[in-house]
Amino acid sequence: MAGAASRPRTARSGSERRPLSLPVRVLAMLCAFTFMVAFAVVLARLTLQPSPASEALTHSNLRPGSSLKAYLDQPELRDAVRQIGGNILLGVPFGVLVPVVAPRTRGVLRVLFLTAVVMLLVEFAQGALVTGRAFDIDDVILNTTGALIGYLVLGRRLSRAIHTRRPRRDRSAKPTPTG
Repeated sequence: MAGAASRPRTARSGSERRPLSLPVRVLAMLCAFTFMVAFAVVLARLTLQPSPASEALTHSNLRPGSSLKAYLDQPELRDAVRQIGGNILLGVPFGVLVPVVAPRTRGVLRVLFLTAVVMLLVEFAQGALVTGRAFDIDDVILNTTGALIGYLVLGRRLSRAIHTRRPRRDRSAKPTPTG
């Protein structure tokens, strides 16, 4: 007992965490990858299916806020909530899964940039290739907002739990000459 008392105790700071074991990290990565593939399938089904009945009603929107105003001017609040909320929810999985699947993308700006690029590509495909669909910059903004929410609520924590950061070398420390 005296030996245990004489050993110095090391307190862990809040930023110092014990890394997860390799099998747990691999399992978490496989689950996140599986969810990402499933999400890609759902995203494609929701956004890239033709809507011939809507062809006469669709128009491209390059002015941020224009579609949002149109959504909010609808007589039924439920329709506006469905449009805006649906686009936000569509981005949430990006904010949660991207930093887990690709740890180099961890960081709010990287996640937002990657989400915006992917959603721009989806919107371009809708506008150019899909009947009854059009490019809408407001959808990109709402999807990216959803990714921000997902990242801040869960993605950052999951990524930190699964991928431990390697300590950076202190660049200000100068090597001491030996000789």
